[in-house]
Amino acid sequence: MAVETENATATADGSDTILKARTDKREYRRIILKNSLEVLLISDPETDKCAASMNVSVGSFSDPDGLEGLAHFLEHMLFYASEKFPEEHGLFKYVNEHGGSSNAYTSTEDTNYHFDINTDSFDEALDRFAQFFIKPLMSADATMREIKSVDSENKKNLLTDSRRMRQLQKHLSREDHPYHKFSTGNMDTLHVQPEAKGIDIRSELIKFYDEHYSANIMHLVVYGKENLDKTQGLVEELFQEIRNTDKSIPRFPGQPCTLDHLQVLVKAVPIRQGHELTVSWPVTPSIHHYEEAPCRYIGRLIGHEGEGSLFHALKMRGWATSLYAGEAGCTMEYSFFNVSINLTDAGHENIQDIVGLLFRQIKLLQLSGVSQWIFDELSAICEAKFHYQAKIHPIAYAKSISSKMKMYPTKHWLVGSSLPSKFNPATVEKVLDDLSPDNVRIFWKSNKFEGQTDKVEPWYNTAYSLEKITKFTIQEWVQSAPDENLHLPTPNVFIPTDFSLKDFDDENQVLEQDNIFPVLLRKTSFSRLWYKPDTKFFKPKAYIKMDFNCPLAFSSPDSAVLSNIFVWLLVDYLNEYAYYAQVAGLHYGLSLSDNGFELSLVGFNHKLRILLEAVIQKIANFEVKPDRFSVIKETVTKAYRNYKFRQPYNQAMSYCSLVLQDHSWPWTEKLDALSCLKAEDLANFVPMLLSRTFVECYIAGNVEKSEAESMVKHIEDVLFNDPKPICRPLYPSQFLTSRVAELGAGMKYFYHQEGSNPSDENSALVHYIQVHQDEFSMNSKLQLFELIAKQATFHQLRTIEQLGYITSLSQRNDSGVYGVQFIIQSSVKGPGHVDSRVESLLKDLESKLYKMSDEEFKSNVTALIDMKLEKHKNLSEESLFYWGEIQEGTLKFNRIDAEVATLREIKKEELIDFFDEYIKVGAPKKKSLSICVYGNQHLKEMPSDKDKVVAPSIEIEDIVGFRKSQPLYGSLKGCSQLKL
Repeated sequence: MAVETENATATADGSDTILKARTDKREYRRIILKNSLEVLLISDPETDKCAASMNVSVGSFSDPDGLEGLAHFLEHMLFYASEKFPEEHGLFKYVNEHGGSSNAYTSTEDTNYHFDINTDSFDEALDRFAQFFIKPLMSADATMREIKSVDSENKKNLLTDSRRMRQLQKHLSREDHPYHKFSTGNMDTLHVQPEAKGIDIRSELIKFYDEHYSANIMHLVVYGKENLDKTQGLVEELFQEIRNTDKSIPRFPGQPCTLDHLQVLVKAVPIRQGHELTVSWPVTPSIHHYEEAPCRYIGRLIGHEGEGSLFHALKMRGWATSLYAGEAGCTMEYSFFNVSINLTDAGHENIQDIVGLLFRQIKLLQLSGVSQWIFDELSAICEAKFHYQAKIHPIAYAKSISSKMKMYPTKHWLVGSSLPSKFNPATVEKVLDDLSPDNVRIFWKSNKFEGQTDKVEPWYNTAYSLEKITKFTIQEWVQSAPDENLHLPTPNVFIPTDFSLKDFDDENQVLEQDNIFPVLLRKTSFSRLWYKPDTKFFKPKAYIKMDFNCPLAFSSPDSAVLSNIFVWLLVDYLNEYAYYAQVAGLHYGLSLSDNGFELSLVGFNHKLRILLEAVIQKIANFEVKPDRFSVIKETVTKAYRNYKFRQPYNQAMSYCSLVLQDHSWPWTEKLDALSCLKAEDLANFVPMLLSRTFVECYIAGNVEKSEAESMVKHIEDVLFNDPKPICRPLYPSQFLTSRVAELGAGMKYFYHQEGSNPSDENSALVHYIQVHQDEFSMNSKLQLFELIAKQATFHQLRTIEQLGYITSLSQRNDSGVYGVQFIIQSSVKGPGHVDSRVESLLKDLESKLYKMSDEEFKSNVTALIDMKLEKHKNLSEESLFYWGEIQEGTLKFNRIDAEVATLREIKKEELIDFFDEYIKVGAPKKKSLSICVYGNQHLKEMPSDKDKVVAPSIEIEDIVGFRKSQPLYGSLKGCSQLKL
């Protein structure tokens, strides 16, 4: 067998075949099978999961006229079954039972299929995967079921503004260009219209597969644990039978927009409240100049947020809350450069000035010329990020590479466009020249346009109007725009230059427990410091979490809203300074936590201390600027008002949390509280908020213990030890605990609610079963049940009964109280019916458990053990696990080993007893809650569903009242804080 091969190993002179990161220990090999399938093999002896991704160079652009969504429909059907493995969704079932996952997506010119799985089951999974591309079983009986699935997926997206605007942009383009098409497909395009025309959709599906699926336009990535030779042998054996019909990759030359589609101003009405401006230009795709990175260079400057930037000018005038600039919607043939700005109400009223300032910024870049030092900064930042990148999950890694293989030469398969290295001013200037008033498209969406439009986009029914706009009009806007001191950014002081690793083998660094778990390094009445040096990932990075426990933060809806605005304003005040750090790979975040607010710093450790001190200083010197308060209040108000436009399943999950979680407030109450708040209210609140504070800290990574202690001591000195301290320690009685309502044993509770968006036809159910409070043996039984039931749930409720595209079973953890939740969103059945199907499914699962063989039981136990023993891929993953234990107050850093130990001893009878006692229909200790959210199609069913709630079931009429009537689980934090 003739197989072309190329190995990839990093060399000192950089002449390797496939360029990889300096810190990457994996081995790579490119091979081409005899059927011309191009493959990248990856060997990672340290991996716990294996993965594969097949990218097929055909997508929705190749849909036949009148059969919109056929490529997407084929993606669904191909994953269905094969002649060798005819069981419905057999791969999905197999990988789920062996600790993995599988999925696929269809884009304009590609369809990508991918999965991962525990290492010892990889060979069979890969065989199943390969058969999709050899002899798929696109059976007639599955055709209509999967059309319904595609239709449900489309209905889920109909009220999503980002999809609506994207389709509107496509709609306003050349009708003879595939960019114009509707790509998802629905019942109408895949069944109703073809049937009316006498077209057999399954025949068209097979015809499409035969015409386009050829090995020579496929690219496969296989990520394995074995050596490259062994993996190569497996791949040759399994994939060589994919037929090669010597197809060419479909090309779609020409721009989607002619002169008729340029120089336009489009006003559109969104679903959610708010205003957004997107200014778009067709440009030469930068993929042809990826090492010169013209769009990345320009996007970095137009999208900059420091002083002198366009965004800073708009922000200071109270006109914008965010700005993004960069390439979007690109293929090898065409591309768009977009500038998207989220506007305030005032910004909406000054749109001409905003567009004028944008073009003035572009003019500044044209006149300034392309700067070597700016490109060198961009190159240095990208190089650091690439060479010290954290490992990600194999499935994500394989998927990202397979989609690049047709676009980049072999050498740059791993790199893609992430390493700008060639300074070429002419290429950048060419794109800058494209950003002219002559070929601009302006999309402006706002609820203010409701009733003022005269057109409707056909697929999503987006209301819009269109008017031509000349370059002379834009030139007038430029001239009349306000004077602003726009200038290039200053050099970035946060770019790391020290990538050295600390020596934790020094005897002064050796801590108890041999660095396996975090240690309590420091404890005072002001703070507690947990510390974990990096002895595993060997990257020059750090991970810091600091939770400021403030008892007043959520004591009422008013305080919850004020705390939220306080955090928003902190981020707002820090933005111009901290933006430089974010760009340089040092990310920070401020957000609300269960007990107050939380500071996160993640990234290169070299200059992390500088950023930390700046954030703490901003907290210490916080003052309310009335103009910024008004902007943030407006932004937060819109965010709360937009809650009602969330997907119905999100609404149901929110109601479930409101039932269970003590000290949580309905968004309607917070919105009401927000309407009355003034800047002086926040000015009075913040000193009270911070007056009693305790800071829980976790510092991990490439940081010595003396550095970690010094950081925390600095925080104490600034906030607590000043002659006039901002913060004082908490009283023992003030330490907050997150407690959860305990449902009654043997009881079933219902909550029925109309969906908050009257335009949404989808309904949703969350069927929650509360089981126990954190305990290793019970945790293991619940997780084992979930693993066994997960695939059966998906198969029965989505594949067989076609209740809805969103169908899942997952474990739920509320402050250490564990349970399982079924989540189903449906446009075809109301939540009352769906709830009855979940009950029926539980009866099926009862039979499944009783009939399970010992061998099958052991296989599931082994799969779960493998999943639990999967090593953390990077510092962030590891830190999130340990921080979760600290936040919950459980401090069970050995949780994984302890739960695995219980699994090694578990017997099938114990799992059955657990199911009989807590899960099955009629179980004596079962505690269940069904949250039913009704879309407009099923609203009429709600009264009769409520009438069916008879004793001993309980109808919850008032969520907050019900929660207050229930006993609460004791806090897992217990008295640990009181010992300080």
